[in-house]
Formats: sequence, C-alpha cells, structure tokens
Amino acid sequence: MRYQWWSSNRWSGAWAALAFLLLALTATSAHSASKTVLVLGDSLSAEYGLARATGWVTLLERRLQSEKISATVVNASISGETTSGGHTRLPALLRQHRPGIVVIELGANDALRGLSLQATEANLRALVDLAHKAGAKTLLLGMQIPPNYGRAYTDRFAALYPQIAKDTRSALVPFFLQGVAERPELFQADRLHPTAAAQPALLDNVWPQLKPLLRP
Repeated sequence: MRYQWWSSNRWSGAWAALAFLLLALTATSAHSASKTVLVLGDSLSAEYGLARATGWVTLLERRLQSEKISATVVNASISGETTSGGHTRLPALLRQHRPGIVVIELGANDALRGLSLQATEANLRALVDLAHKAGAKTLLLGMQIPPNYGRAYTDRFAALYPQIAKDTRSALVPFFLQGVAERPELFQADRLHPTAAAQPALLDNVWPQLKPLLRP
C-alpha cells in the first residue's frame, strides 16, 4: 500500500512538472512569436507623392525595430482605394498574410466622391467582420472631410468610425490626420496629401492605439 501511494504521487508529480514545462514553453513562444500587421489603406498610407520609404507605414516598421517588437508590416494600401475596393481585396490578403492585426485606413475617397454613407458603413463593418473571422484584431483610423461637403454629410461621415469601433470592439484612432489637417504647410500642392514632414505625426496618432494590440 505504501509503494502504491508513492508510485501514484511520483507520477502525479511528474505529469505536473511536464505540464508546467509545456505551459512555460507555450508562454515563451507566445512572447517571441512574430505578428503580422496588415495595413489596408489608400493614398494616405501608400506614400502618394512621397519618396519611397518615407511614409508613416515605413516609419512604423522602424518604430517596431527600435522598440524590439517582433512584427512584420505588410502595406496593402493603394492610392484611390475605396471601402468597396478594400472589401474586394481583403479576403485574399487575409489568406496570403494571415495577419494578427488589420489596420483599416479607408473611407476618405468614399466621402470625397460623395458616395453613399450607408454603403461606406456597410463596407467598413464588413472589413472588420472579415478580419475578426480570420482571427485578427482590428484598428480603425478615423477620417474627416472638409466642411464644404455640407455639415450634415461631414458630421455623419465622421461619426461612422467611433460607432463602428464601439459596435465591433475595434481599436480606434479618432482622427488619423489630427495635428496635421489644421496645418496647410504639411500638405502637398494638391492640399489633400500630407508631406514627408507630416508622416511622423501620422505615426504618432496611430502608435498609442496600435501598440497595445501587439502584446501577446
């Protein structure tokens, strides 16, 4: 009887030790595993009018390196992209890159073209839904447009982002161009696209909301 008690406890202890080791290895793996950040955007993220490797997405890659955060950034932004175009492209991007985080910087072109707000909202919600179903976290970059499009339209457009973020539990940058939009000297001649000098400010707007998503 004494032998059986000792034998039983010996193996129980061994299994407990093994389970602890496996848990520790899993935790270590989780902390060291790299993440992929997929940026789905338009010209504001596609370095329109800028020298290559000077946009905020490239600056994000450098920020990750400087902070020793193991993550890969995939910039899938296209100048002129709309929420509809992003909706069409996202499924293939999710399959190809399997991102842990999807940054959605879309909607400005919809508004500048006066497209239906209902369609824009539906597309943004669909983008978030696709990302969540693929197991990715989402970060929405809020946009605003000039008041000359009419107060009702501009207000309703700006309100889309916080509402969608709240409903879908997505992280949110309230206004991607905060600190830039009110400074004409930070825009290119077209008065729509920020200059290279504005890119660090854009990254600083994104970083506080993105960094927590990178934690295991």
